[in-house]
Amino acid sequence: MSERRTRIAVFTRDLRVNDNPVLAAAADADRTIPIFIQDTTIEDAISNGHRQRFLDTGLADLDRSLRELGGGLVIRRGDPVIEIVRLADRFDVESVHMAADVSSYARSREHRLDRALATQRRRLVVHESTITVHPVGDITPTGSDHFSVFGPYFRRWQEHPRRLLIDVPERIEVPDGIGVGRVPRGRPADTWHGGESAARERANAWFADGLGTYHDVHDDLAADRTSKLSPYLHLGNLSPVELVTRAAERPGPGSEAFIRQLAWRDFHHQVLAARPAAAWSDYRHRDDRWNDAGSLLDAWRAGQTGYPLVDAGMRQLSRTGWMHNRARLVTGSFLTKTLYLDWRHGARHFLANLIDGDLANNNLNWQWVAGTGTDTRPNRVLNPLRQGERFDTDAEYIRRWVPELSGIAGAREAREPWRLPADRRRTISYPEPIVDLAAGRQQFLISRGGGR
Repeated sequence: MSERRTRIAVFTRDLRVNDNPVLAAAADADRTIPIFIQDTTIEDAISNGHRQRFLDTGLADLDRSLRELGGGLVIRRGDPVIEIVRLADRFDVESVHMAADVSSYARSREHRLDRALATQRRRLVVHESTITVHPVGDITPTGSDHFSVFGPYFRRWQEHPRRLLIDVPERIEVPDGIGVGRVPRGRPADTWHGGESAARERANAWFADGLGTYHDVHDDLAADRTSKLSPYLHLGNLSPVELVTRAAERPGPGSEAFIRQLAWRDFHHQVLAARPAAAWSDYRHRDDRWNDAGSLLDAWRAGQTGYPLVDAGMRQLSRTGWMHNRARLVTGSFLTKTLYLDWRHGARHFLANLIDGDLANNNLNWQWVAGTGTDTRPNRVLNPLRQGERFDTDAEYIRRWVPELSGIAGAREAREPWRLPADRRRTISYPEPIVDLAAGRQQFLISRGGGR
């Protein structure tokens, strides 16, 4: 080894300098190589401009932060293992540091990198509690490798000690002659400004003005008062440990509800870590016989189902790359429980369009709503009409995202435009319902074997 120690910090889903165990450990050396690999395998899966622009602006922001510390972000494109091993050999690197992740692909990448570095007699150090609050394997029930029900998991999760927050490194020195590569300078994704700076600004504003009422308004579609921090959590622009710590310092119903949502995020990660196949296979198989997709799936994707609340959610997704969580549940239930279409169609569509499209949270939430996952009431159906009455009382959310219905005065008529007089109905360019809710429910019960 050279006299001056060099370490690599591999950024994956931890694009931040605050409370980052990976960066802090790598920076505790004479020289540090902070690197982001534009993984061509993952790049092929990013099929929407919203997410790519959000990532690009986040990388540019990370580069600025690292330059303020004396370094800069090294960018490479290709196979992460090949690129990292090449740099490790060239600069006689002591160790490589990266965040623990849970998908099959992330685990495979980690194992490949570990083996490749071992041939050079170098170490790979994987840091837990970087992407999640607690290490995914730390909280387990007796006799099992993971919790399959959220309630008991959450109780243990609350009792489990959190690690302390980690300071930003005082300085980062990048080796001479490395060549940083071209850092993307993409424009913001519509209203979504990527990166840690924007994330911290949004978080600070929300803690000051949103946390206290979160328990009352987080399901109100029109109010739109959720934190909107999920895209930043997905790319690690914010530390989940820091968010829980900050929320816990402000006890109250809003804080409790927010922390519970962060615990759900950890819960899904620990399920996927223990059951990697659950990303695309039924966690609990229930002898489902899904309908053929065809035009019903096309109508759902396009927000043309004839059910305004469903269509509002789908159009919000296509236009902005984000959807209110309550709308995600409603649109998911409609696809799987009313149209009785395979949840994997929905999961793929969401991953292809969401800025915060996270494999663990997206796919296991889809399984929850489809009844194949961890929901203890697998036959639960979210009727879009009843959901609209409860969570879009004045139909403001519907009018916002379905402009064909913006001129309808009555809330019930906007939620159920088929109730309008025939002459008024003919003036609205909006489709008739593609399925009868009662018939869809009946079909669902038969397919489930009598609704057991």
